[in-house]
Amino acid sequence: MSIETLLHKTYLTKDDIIQLLQSKGDDEKLLFDFSGEIKLQNVGNTVHLRGLIELSNICEKDCYYCGIRKSNTNVQRYSISDDEVLEAIQYAYDKGYGSVALQSGEIRSNAFSEKITRILQKTTKLSNGKLGVTLSCGEQTEETYRQWFEAGANRYLLRIETSNRELYKKLHPNDDIHRFERRLEALEMLKKTGYQTGTGVMIGLPFQTIEDLADDLLFMKNFDIAMCGMGPYIEHHETPLYAFKDSLMPLKERFNLSLKMIAILRILMPDINIAATTALQTIEQNGRERAIQIGANVLMPNITPKKYRDDYFLYENKPV
Repeated sequence: MSIETLLHKTYLTKDDIIQLLQSKGDDEKLLFDFSGEIKLQNVGNTVHLRGLIELSNICEKDCYYCGIRKSNTNVQRYSISDDEVLEAIQYAYDKGYGSVALQSGEIRSNAFSEKITRILQKTTKLSNGKLGVTLSCGEQTEETYRQWFEAGANRYLLRIETSNRELYKKLHPNDDIHRFERRLEALEMLKKTGYQTGTGVMIGLPFQTIEDLADDLLFMKNFDIAMCGMGPYIEHHETPLYAFKDSLMPLKERFNLSLKMIAILRILMPDINIAATTALQTIEQNGRERAIQIGANVLMPNITPKKYRDDYFLYENKPV
C-alpha cells in the first residue's frame, strides 16, 4: 500500500506503523507533512514552554542505560535546596512559562516525599495556582502520588522506556525494584489518582527491533496517555549498555527514527502533548525545532541552577 493511502486510513495496524517507520525519501516527507498538518489542526501552531528543573541526581535504581544509576560512583551527587528550586520556579513564572517540570532520580523516602510536597504547596502560593507542575520522580507509592496530586501537581511523566517485557529485563537488573510489572502498576496508579499521565520510550536501544517500536506506539495509544516524552537512545560510557555500542544504529538513523515515532504518534493521538526532547538536540543542533515542525508541541528549556547541570548526566554530550 502506498504511504499516501496509508496515511488516510482511519485505523493504523501494527504492519501499517512498521511501514511508516521504514519510510524514506519522498515517503518520509509525505509522513512528516501529514503529521505536521494533523498537529496544526488539533493543537495549533502553539508551543508550550515547560521549565525543566533537575532537582536531584540521587537515584536508588541501577538501570543499565543511565548515567546517574546508583552504581556509578563517579557521579557528583546533589539535591537542590527548596529555596533554589523555588527561585527557579519564580523565574519560570515571571517569564510567562505555562508550567514547570520537576525531574529527579528515583528516591522513595518520607523526606523526599515531604520535600516535593513543600515545593508544590509553595509553587501554588507564589503563582496563585496559575503555574502548572509536571513531576517526573519515578515509581512511588499510591499514597505519595495522591499526596503530591493534592498538593498541586497535575501532570506526571513516567517513561516506560520500552513496552517489550523481555527487552525491559535486558535494560535493568533482575530484582524486585526493577520489574516491568511494577512500572506498569505505577502508570495505572497515576492515572487512577487523576494525573494527566505521560510516558515515553528510548529509540535505537541495543536489542530493539522495528516491531518493538511499533508496539511502543500502540501501547501509548491503548493506554490513552495525555503526553509523551521520547527520543533517541544515546549511550553513556559508564553504563553496562555501553558494551553494546558497536551494535547500535548510527546516531543520524536514531534521530530520523525518533522523528518518525513523533510523527506517527501525532497521527495516532492527534490532541496529546508531545515534547521535543533534549536528546534530539544532542544529535542535531536544530533537532527540537524539526520535531516541532512534524508533531511535537512542548519545549522544556532547562532552568536548573547552572552549578548543578553538569552533574545530571544521563547520557553523553547532553546539552546543559
